[in-house]
Amino acid sequence: MTVNRRRGEVAAELDGKSYRLCLTLGALAELEAAYAADDLGALVERFSRGRLSALDMIRIVGAGLRGGGHEIADHEVGGLQAAGGVAGFAAIVAELLTATFGTAGTTANP
Repeated sequence: MTVNRRRGEVAAELDGKSYRLCLTLGALAELEAAYAADDLGALVERFSRGRLSALDMIRIVGAGLRGGGHEIADHEVGGLQAAGGVAGFAAIVAELLTATFGTAGTTANP
């Protein structure tokens, strides 16, 4: 699958299927609402702490999938499997946050 890193896209394999993920402006607004964050800076600060919960990872991947054009609910994302298990899921989150924010939020450590 081809992704455009300049647009913040990343590729991920979940349940053996390839997906394009992107934290679009709409996806970021969704995350702001989920975390009651006042702005993007508050999201970056939250994600930069290096301590993400399983729910955080589900929300981030879910928003990225929806931003990439996939209709999927967070409860469905929670049932998906990534190669490498939770560590693989965390790697997807870290790659997506890096593609979106640069070096901020790159230490996804569940």
